[in-house]
Order: sequence, then C-alpha cells, then structure tokens
Amino acid sequence: MPLHAAWKGYLKVSLVSIPLRAVTASNGDAPSIRLNQLHSRCKSRIRYKKTCPLHGEVTNDQIVSGFEFEKGRYVVIDPDEVAKLRPQGDKSLTLQSFVPLDAIDPLYLAGQAYYLLPDGNVGQKAYALLQDALVSEKLQGVGTVFISKRERLVRIRTFGRLMTMEVLQYDTQVNRPESYVDELESTKSSAQELKLTRSLLTAMTQDEFDPAAYQDEYAAKLRELIDAKIEGREITAPAESEARPIVNLMDALKASMKRVETPRRRSPKRSTGKRPAKTRKKSARTPAPAVAARKTRKTTTGKRSA
Repeated sequence: MPLHAAWKGYLKVSLVSIPLRAVTASNGDAPSIRLNQLHSRCKSRIRYKKTCPLHGEVTNDQIVSGFEFEKGRYVVIDPDEVAKLRPQGDKSLTLQSFVPLDAIDPLYLAGQAYYLLPDGNVGQKAYALLQDALVSEKLQGVGTVFISKRERLVRIRTFGRLMTMEVLQYDTQVNRPESYVDELESTKSSAQELKLTRSLLTAMTQDEFDPAAYQDEYAAKLRELIDAKIEGREITAPAESEARPIVNLMDALKASMKRVETPRRRSPKRSTGKRPAKTRKKSARTPAPAVAARKTRKTTTGKRSA
C-alpha cells in the first residue's frame, strides 16, 4: 500500500547509512469532529482577515517574519537566512547515542510519532539488522532530524518488526518537576491505607494494555448530537444520579474495592452457599471412618466380655 512519506532521508549510525522514509503513525483518515465559528444571526462562517493597524487588510506577499526583541520592536528574519542555518546533511537522521528502553521519561515525548520504513530494497537488510540489534540489546537510539523545517530531537525504538521515530522535547522545553514539589505537603500513610490501596491497584491491574478497549465517548455523543440536529430530532440527556462524594479516605478505598470486585471472585461463595451448610451438618453427625471403626471395636469387645 503506497504511503505518503512525511520525511525521506538516511538513518546514520556512525558510518552506516540506511535509506528510510517516515510515515506518520496518526490516522489522519479517522473521523474527527471540528466545530466552526458562525455568525449567530445569519449562520455564515466567520472569516479572519490579516490586517495591519496602520494600513488595514494586507495580502500574504506583504507579510514578513520577525522576532520581538523588545516590547514593540522587531527584527525581520528572512526565510532564506533561516534556510542557511540548516546543515548540508539535513536529509539525515543521525543517531548520536543509544540508551536503555526505560531511560527516557514519557514526560519528554512531544506527541509526534512516525513509522520508519526502508526506502527501497537496498535498505532492507541494514534495516532488519539494526532492528534485530535494538531488540537483542534492549536499547533505543537518540538523535536529531529536520522535520517540518525544524531540527527535532527524536528517539528510535522497535515496535514489533518495525522501527518507530518519536519526537522528543528538549530539556529547556520541559518544566522541571522540582518547581512544583513545594505544592506537596508532608504526609504519612497508615499500613491499612497502603494495604487497601495496593489491593485496589492489584484488582484493577491487567496483563497488557489494549488501546482498542478505550473509546472516545465524548466524540460519539457529539456525533449523535450533530446527527440529531441534522434530522430535526432532539436529544434528552438522561438524568444522572450523582454519587455522594466520600470524604474519608479509608471509606473511599473500601467502597472502591467493592466496586472493582468482579462477580467471578464472588460467585463461588454464592453458588455453594447452601450446599456446604448441609454438608457441614451431615459431617458433624456422621463420625469419621477412623472414629467409627474404633467405636465398632469397642462394641464388639464389650459383647465378648459379657
């Protein structure tokens, strides 16, 4: 299936070069709902015009880029000047280091992901070789690449037989967590609170993450609302009974445990509730085989002595 490449170039590991193309991992064909701004009276779509406070509306060829170095003062930056800042090998994805799979905190992920594919037959073997090496060594690569006219910090890791490229934020783009530690108060959890919390997490733990199990409920309801509006129907939202908030932490943990307790865990007690009771009464009246044997021997001995 032909795929539109968001980037084409060479993955470079030291002196090794692998021709690759990158395709976005986001499904651009997935249905999305976008609401437009309309004039409330005539329902015409609102348009935005580019205007200058001194000369009014301007065309695109009259617009330049600039940087505000002081309040109200700008220096004009020409696109050709920016282009000269890009290195000659801007078509390369250069891996500068390799780190363990858990070495990069998800906090640094920028939310842009791509699948990397060999660009032609010539890169197939080298692609598979690097993929195999990353899997066996449990590593991911870190490097830089120019995408969308900007140099991006990226990580390369494996995803099944594929390799993926994910854009990372630079350290200066991430708010340091130390800035917010002062918002936390010093508290101490009791042993019972910790035990209940751990039990709650265990009860809610699954063996693996299934993305298909999570649906965008808001988008589905919004689509239903739009369809109803188009058809002239009116949707009446059912009244929701809001549960009374539980203020006490222990009460909230206990109530949560009851909520996540599965029927499978409770069913054995319910399904055998009466039968074990009868069995226990019967076993209480009937002596065990060994005891019965001893009583028989005593009775026999008593008859003989008589």
